[in-house]
Amino acid sequence: MAGTEGMTPSPPRIAVLLAACNGMAWLPAQLDSILGQEDVAVTVFVSVDRSTDGTEDWFGERAASDARVVLLPGGRFGSAALNFYRLLRDVDFAAFDFVSLADQDDIWLPGKLHRAVAWLDRHGAAAYSGNVIAFWPDGREMLVDKAQAQVAADFVFEAAGPGCTYVLRNRLAVALQAFLHAQREGSCRVFAHDWLIYAFARAHGFRWVIDPQPQMRYRQHQSNQTGVNAGLRAFIKRAAMVRSGWAFEQAAVVARLVGADALPLTSAWLAGGRRGLISLSLHARQCRRRRTDQLLFVVSCWLLALSPRPGRAARSGSAAD
Repeated sequence: MAGTEGMTPSPPRIAVLLAACNGMAWLPAQLDSILGQEDVAVTVFVSVDRSTDGTEDWFGERAASDARVVLLPGGRFGSAALNFYRLLRDVDFAAFDFVSLADQDDIWLPGKLHRAVAWLDRHGAAAYSGNVIAFWPDGREMLVDKAQAQVAADFVFEAAGPGCTYVLRNRLAVALQAFLHAQREGSCRVFAHDWLIYAFARAHGFRWVIDPQPQMRYRQHQSNQTGVNAGLRAFIKRAAMVRSGWAFEQAAVVARLVGADALPLTSAWLAGGRRGLISLSLHARQCRRRRTDQLLFVVSCWLLALSPRPGRAARSGSAAD
């Protein structure tokens, strides 16, 4: 087009949704790493769950001095998931090309969002997530690898990785927003917002890519609501959830909310009973991405099948890492 030679293309406009609660120990470093993202234009929308450490006042001051920070009216949500659902419902995405999620306690590498946009463009995808480097106060670090190949129904039983790595194209964010408005009560029953987002996207035909190259440092501390799902303590916690049927109850809610309950793989299980669980165990490779998780999935199905109330999880209609 005449007159456009030499013009620099506008950087991608990205709405970053940050859910916070009593986060003053980590927020300055987190927010600086978001505002310091290279080759993108970010606006950070903040929702603060009622806090006692000055988090809301601090964001109010930052918003007053930096137009890139927008503080939503405060409220009481009770969990990170409910806080993120609020952000996803209430923020207007019309002026943005992409929507990203942010926790309050991590550190983003400077090229995190630029790489995500490049990956989305390269693969023609609508959603992106990636691996992270977990780190602890004692200096330990660990790669959290969630970049295994996606399988047919993994979205019914697990997330695509930490939600703080998610970047969504506008069209997916708008569709998700409409879904959360329509399913306000049902969505609030899902403990893990990152799981529900992944499930919605996959169930509605949006292509998702998972980047094996970490682009953020994933802080671990005693106040983490979820954190790294690794080690003996995490295994014991997961075993307890399996034994109680909680994880499968959540998966049943997710499947029904996003319309995956009619899939041949899930319909027999959701009908309840031992046969449904045993049938599901035979399709573990289509339900979880990682080999060790597939083995645990088989064991979980059989433990529940042999329990006194094997159909409880599916019938309750009420999901895992």
